[in-house]
Amino acid sequence: MSTTTPPSSELDRIGLFRIATGAGIGLAGAVLAIVVPVLFLLIAAYAPGGFLSLHESSFVVATALLLLAGAILFVLSLFFYRRGFSQLRKIDPRFTVASVLCLVGSLGFLLILVAAVVIVGSASSLLSCINGHPTHALTCLRSGEPLGAYTGLVGFWLAWVGGVGIVLGLSAGSSRFQTREIGAGGALYAVLLLVLIGPFISLVVTYPGSEYVLALVPVLSVLAPFFVFRGTDLRVR
Repeated sequence: MSTTTPPSSELDRIGLFRIATGAGIGLAGAVLAIVVPVLFLLIAAYAPGGFLSLHESSFVVATALLLLAGAILFVLSLFFYRRGFSQLRKIDPRFTVASVLCLVGSLGFLLILVAAVVIVGSASSLLSCINGHPTHALTCLRSGEPLGAYTGLVGFWLAWVGGVGIVLGLSAGSSRFQTREIGAGGALYAVLLLVLIGPFISLVVTYPGSEYVLALVPVLSVLAPFFVFRGTDLRVR
C-alpha cells in the first residue's frame, strides 16, 4: 500500500512544531548550562560564603552537573531542530545542509557530556588550581585534566558547527515563512557563535580579556531560542 505524502502546509506545520520544541528545550538548556553557572561564578567571586564558594568542591561538582544536564538538553534541542529541518527539506532543499550540520553538532554535545563527567570526577584537583579565581577555570582544566579539556574542546567545535546549521536553517525558515522573530533568533544565534569563539580559543592560545566576552553569552543564549520559539509558536497556531 502506498503512503500519501502530506500537503506542504502540513509539512510546514510539523516542521515548525519541531523547531519550536527544539527552541524551547534549548532555552531550558541555556539556563541550566550557561546562565545559572555564570551566576554561581559571579556570586562565588564577589560575594562568597557557604555553598557558593570557589573553595568548596561541592560548588565545582554542582556546576559540572548543571553543565551535564544542560548538555543533555542541548542534545535534545539539536535533535528537534534537525528533525524540523529534515521535515522541511522535503519541500524546500535549503534545509538540507542545516539538517546535516545539526547532526554533527549532536555528536559535539555528546563529547561535552563526556568532558562534564571528567570534571565531576576531578573536582578537588580543579578546585585547588582555580584557588578562588573563576577566570582561571579554563586554564586549570587544560593543565589538570587534559582529557576533559580537549574532549570538551573537540565537542565544542562540533557543537559550534551544529550551531551554524541552526543559523542556516533559521535563515531559510525566516525567508520561507516571512517571520521576523525566526530571523531575529537566527541572527542572535549567529552573534552567539561569534562570541563563543574567543573563550574556547583561550584553551589553546591565551590572550588577555578573553573571559570578559563571556558576559554576553548568557544573554544571547536565552534571547536566541526565545525569539525562535515565539516566531515558530505563532506560526504553528
